[in-house]
Amino acid sequence: MASVALLSNPRSTGNRALLPQVREYCAAHPDIFHYEVEDVDQIGEAIRTIAMVSPRIVAINGGDGTVQAALTELYSGGHFGGSPPPVAVLPNGKTNLIALDLGAEGDPIKALQRVVELVHDGRLEDHVVERQLIALDRDEGRPVLGMFLGGAYLADVMLYCRHRIYPLGLPNGVSHVLAAILGLFAMILGIGGGRLPPKPEPMTVSLVRQGEFQGKFSLLIVTTLEKLLLSIRTGDGPGPNGHMKLLATESSVGALFRMLGATWRGTLGQKPLDGVHFQQGDEIRIEGERSNVILDGEIFEATGGKPIILTSTQPVPFLRLAA
Repeated sequence: MASVALLSNPRSTGNRALLPQVREYCAAHPDIFHYEVEDVDQIGEAIRTIAMVSPRIVAINGGDGTVQAALTELYSGGHFGGSPPPVAVLPNGKTNLIALDLGAEGDPIKALQRVVELVHDGRLEDHVVERQLIALDRDEGRPVLGMFLGGAYLADVMLYCRHRIYPLGLPNGVSHVLAAILGLFAMILGIGGGRLPPKPEPMTVSLVRQGEFQGKFSLLIVTTLEKLLLSIRTGDGPGPNGHMKLLATESSVGALFRMLGATWRGTLGQKPLDGVHFQQGDEIRIEGERSNVILDGEIFEATGGKPIILTSTQPVPFLRLAA
């Protein structure tokens, strides 16, 4: 029996330079079962194999897309008899949103050391936290599970950053800031396409029991994490209407700056803001002519009149690495 099962994706950003150190660390700790995949399509077989060694913790060493694929297999594949062990996420991708929310930041090797330390010290229970997952129904096969979804113009800017900025080889932080500046510039001037992100497209967002709203949005976020982008804290538990938190900002400069101002003051969600929607729910529908969304690194699109349907899962265990 392995104490820790580590799933690594060598193609994730951080692993291109760090993986030799990860292998060396695992070689020195025989109670770590290390499984490497070359493609996300191999994660299903990886989780099946990991289940055979009955680890106390499954640690994921990859980007948000790797985490999303692993969570889907862990909680939909039935490999652990319906009770997978807690998941630890190492900070080794471009955005690391899930890892940061769970207290893992900085050096992935130190985060792995922290996981091993907690297992050996018998303090796992004190650091296990529960999170609901977002289940995205694709109307084909089983739902995809994740924890952070970006949509509307935000998804367009994220895709623009991925395809146009990342290839420049700039540091991740610089790439994100540059993409945000160019996206804001295009939105202020009402232009898009070409060398800039595309213009926002109309979409409709519906929350069961709370009605719907529609328009063009510069920002659409659905998450079960405690924090959204820009370190917006959303709270530890569900609101009166559900577990998923939704933030949508209409594509006007005024609405965007009202949202940013409320974020700066720490008052976002405490009172209504014109053009800013901050709600919670257990089922959310997104539809439109071109409604790209990105769930933990994977792209989905509402096409042919079929909406994207999001629901929240039952609580699942994660390992918080913060002291």
